[in-house]
Amino acid sequence: MSSPSTTEPCIPLRDIMSMMISRIGEIAETLRQDQVDCFISALMSADRIFVIGAGRSGFVAKSFAMRLMHLGLTSYVVGETVTPSFHKNDTLIAFSGSGKTKSVMEACETTRQIGGQICLITGTRVSPMAELADCVVLLDTEEESCHVGPDHFDLRQLRGEHRSISAACTPLGTLFETTAMIFADSVISALIEMKHCSIEEIMHRYTNMQ
Repeated sequence: MSSPSTTEPCIPLRDIMSMMISRIGEIAETLRQDQVDCFISALMSADRIFVIGAGRSGFVAKSFAMRLMHLGLTSYVVGETVTPSFHKNDTLIAFSGSGKTKSVMEACETTRQIGGQICLITGTRVSPMAELADCVVLLDTEEESCHVGPDHFDLRQLRGEHRSISAACTPLGTLFETTAMIFADSVISALIEMKHCSIEEIMHRYTNMQ
């Protein structure tokens, strides 16, 4: 049996968690209220809400769509087999740290052609998606795509060409995705207050088929 290899001592996980919590707190302080107001207004005025994201950001998007459904809003995840066609009175919510992900960008372009509204949750100030969006919420995670070649999420992940330039404790876009999840859940909390939703009403919409 081979002996275990020598490695550097692991940083205590509580310290890593504390660093992440501290960094997310700093990002929360930079959040602009006018961007939040625009985002919530878009949600409340939409006939239907469609969400999209790639990779881990896609999981955040799906979680947000589920919570919107729990509040009684009509929400869909782009790409699912039961998702209907998009109409001009609908709103697309796009989650993209870089604002360049090809599949998400294509959905934004389609939304613009149809005449719907685009809301972007991003970690990058300037991007092609930001130029298309009606509403941009910047989660200032200082993330950029470090790659050369086609801007396609799957290819970049396979090649290892997408990384965070944030603190080393939050690699591979983790800081944006974690912050986006907290932001999305905070929006849900605000909507619960605005819509005066009761716990019983929300629980009634929970799935009973699991």
